[in-house]
Amino acid sequence: MRPTNNPFMNSKIDRAADGPSWTEVTFGALLGILIGALLAAVWLVQKPVQTVRELPKEPVAGVIYYIEGSANSSMGAAWMRKRQLFVAGSSISVSEHELNTAARNLSSNGGNKTDGKEAGMVTPGPLNFRIADGELQIASKVDVALLGLQSALQVVARGEFVRRGDHFAFEPNQVYVGSCRVDRLPVIGGMILRKVTQAMVLPEDLNAAWSKVDAVTIDGAEMQLVMR
Repeated sequence: MRPTNNPFMNSKIDRAADGPSWTEVTFGALLGILIGALLAAVWLVQKPVQTVRELPKEPVAGVIYYIEGSANSSMGAAWMRKRQLFVAGSSISVSEHELNTAARNLSSNGGNKTDGKEAGMVTPGPLNFRIADGELQIASKVDVALLGLQSALQVVARGEFVRRGDHFAFEPNQVYVGSCRVDRLPVIGGMILRKVTQAMVLPEDLNAAWSKVDAVTIDGAEMQLVMR
């Protein structure tokens, strides 16, 4: 057999004799880690959270607990009066009961962006608010339709309001989809939270009033909205 002068063929023969290069070994290892991390994230996303009324004294390792915000209609009835004061330019304080009453009221009056529209790949459900430990929690059950499969996932975000330019915006420090924490993923975490919060659109009068807010703070079990 004649020796070949084909450099690509010679390279293949050399690799077969010497084994894989360090570059190939490193790339293979990194690819394996990436695939493993992706599979772990998918498993955690599908792993349901455990809904409880209060955190257990001895939490189970690996279990993500979710406490739903209270929505007592009688305790939240003051929302309508506070809405009038807020729109008129007065500072107000609201409880999670009032926030959840407002969420239900706005949704039933067409405030929910998904009402009457065909569901997309990601369809958020009603928002639920909870105030605890100096933070606001926003949660929603999200229906995800992908590749002909449909699943319901719990999305929970915890954080506070920060000033961005001339208005305040909610900035989470934790975002969970199922049992997977995604806020450390710069694109995915922000995308999911935007999809959830866009499920409800504020009416024009509340939007106009919100643009005049000078401070947003959590004080005990209430959120304080201070007007300019």
